[in-house]
Amino acid sequence: MKSARIDDRDWSALTRGEQLYQIEVEGYLLMPNMLPPDEVRRLKSETARLETFPMPYSVHQRDRMLQPGHNPYPGSDWEPYRFGSQGGAITELIAHEPMVAFLERMFGDEIVFMTYLYARSEPGHPGISLHTDGQPYGSEIFGYECSCPVMVKVLYYLDDLTPDVSPFSVLPRSHLSLHHQANPYQRYRDHPDLVMVTATAGSALVLHPRVFHGTYANVGRRSREMLQLGYRPAWSGPIQEKVPAWDPEELELLPPRVRRLFTDRNTCKFRDDGDHKPADMASSADWISPGRWDWK
Repeated sequence: MKSARIDDRDWSALTRGEQLYQIEVEGYLLMPNMLPPDEVRRLKSETARLETFPMPYSVHQRDRMLQPGHNPYPGSDWEPYRFGSQGGAITELIAHEPMVAFLERMFGDEIVFMTYLYARSEPGHPGISLHTDGQPYGSEIFGYECSCPVMVKVLYYLDDLTPDVSPFSVLPRSHLSLHHQANPYQRYRDHPDLVMVTATAGSALVLHPRVFHGTYANVGRRSREMLQLGYRPAWSGPIQEKVPAWDPEELELLPPRVRRLFTDRNTCKFRDDGDHKPADMASSADWISPGRWDWK
């Protein structure tokens, strides 16, 4: 950790085009001050009441998956979070307006909310190995929820990320490699080009699912809490229609601005009837031009 390069730039100075470049090319983007202090306090008051489960690699990492799926905590009585009836700040965060606006610009498509995870790194946590969140054929850990071709994770930090308290670790541009070492199912203990990212509470980190990332150990004297949400564009569905459905009774209780993001998680609005020369082909598309990175 002593030799790690710390990416502590002034993230608030990035233009909208530079933000796109950062997530698309580097694989990660920090957005500071996304949540005001009172909102962070509201969230922490709710996460304090969540039942959590220790991870297999350390009792000092406690998680709680909130969306429906296969039981990620064998032997437990885990059940999904009731977003409609429980509501509160945890549910409202799904439709956090500044983040949703950014995602709508980046995707240019209807947004589908896919995953939600609460994680707490306690003192003594050894760190999370370098891995990706993109599982193109599904996996035992993620099911088929992360098999979507395009998807991002949004990590909201509820405590300061400092060098001694589980800061984020990332291998920039690793998602661009075509080599077998970039196999998204691979894991690494360390890497000489690893970058450390620190942040203040209320910051959000937007993560490309195929970039290799993890966390450093928590050698401090306090815990670090985080809420991680997954979103994708509507065209980019899972490889198989096996993602568990939302509870329809809970959906009826959601406020409209949140409900609109709870599209069926198996939705896949793509065209599979393509012709060699379809009649409606366009001759330009700004969002696949390198010029999108110059957007102010």
